[in-house]
Amino acid sequence: MKILLLNSILRTSEKNVISDTESIKDCMIYNLGLGFVKLGHEVTLVAASEYKPLEEEQYEFEVVFIPSVLKTLFLPSVLPFQPGVWRFIKNNRQKFDIIISSEVFAFPSLFAAILAPSKTVVWQEMTRHQRKFRKIPSKIWYNVILPVFMRRLKAIVPRSGQAYGFISRYSGNVSKVIVDHGVNTDLFRFSALKKRQLICVARLVPGKNINNIIEKFAGLLQMNGYEDVKLLIAGSGESETMLKELVKSLKLTGNVEFLGYLPHNQLNNYVSESMALLVDTLNDLNMVSIPEAIVSGTPVVTNLVPASAQYISENQLGIAKYQWLAPELKEIIDSNRDYVNNCLNYRDKLSFTSTASKLLGLF
Repeated sequence: MKILLLNSILRTSEKNVISDTESIKDCMIYNLGLGFVKLGHEVTLVAASEYKPLEEEQYEFEVVFIPSVLKTLFLPSVLPFQPGVWRFIKNNRQKFDIIISSEVFAFPSLFAAILAPSKTVVWQEMTRHQRKFRKIPSKIWYNVILPVFMRRLKAIVPRSGQAYGFISRYSGNVSKVIVDHGVNTDLFRFSALKKRQLICVARLVPGKNINNIIEKFAGLLQMNGYEDVKLLIAGSGESETMLKELVKSLKLTGNVEFLGYLPHNQLNNYVSESMALLVDTLNDLNMVSIPEAIVSGTPVVTNLVPASAQYISENQLGIAKYQWLAPELKEIIDSNRDYVNNCLNYRDKLSFTSTASKLLGLF
């Protein structure tokens, strides 16, 4: 089958600034494309030109970058407007068997819903209205654009239970089959052998709430028998200096190590050797680091903000709690072998090949 993937925004931007990148091969949607290729299908990915890497890359399938226009009104980091996507779909719709578009609230999804509705599935991640302009554009889109111009879609497929609950309020054409993000399991080795260490993988920015993680970790070190545990922090960002000063003020220098930004192959070594990934984000719906940790055999301690908190709890892949503290860190260490075994048993369900198969199954 010939599959068209529409995903304008390839990665999250901080403060609406799209940072330069050397590759898109670590993006979720690119690896999903690899999942379809692995199943024997032909894939074309359409994305916004603003996310094109600095240097030319060789891809395993066709990637088309189309520029955004009216960028002051429609920020490419939030809601790219690409008339070229309309033309691309109109001129090529006959050659594609399936169109999978990311998000209901996106112009490519609207274009595909109008030009090729019977071939189009929208893969919904959002679990609430976008906050820009007091949520007014988002509410207009879901209450007017969706029922009027997108009602003939093949289906809307939620990526989480929270996404299902949200989008079901605005459409009756929502699949009850939830298809979560996948992981390229070929890139992540699984290890049941763990060191006495925990890890946090994130951009070092306020929204990741890493200062809170450090303070909770400090509470763990006060418990007898846990003074030797280390916390690794992988990532870079504007809060790095502040976080290092916090570590110093709490006298945790010997237990906390800042790794900086690491490529996937190096990062996986640290993640797979750790007893848990720690997450305390303030606003991330889906964090790629969570499924990457699970397929590496590393359970997760997280608050309930990420959509993946639901399947973490249901499958005992870690601890998901509104406000986890030092006792939860003790629990994940004490029962680590059980949690690791659960991750091993769940690993194949998180592969991109599995995700691709589920999406194809809806057709």
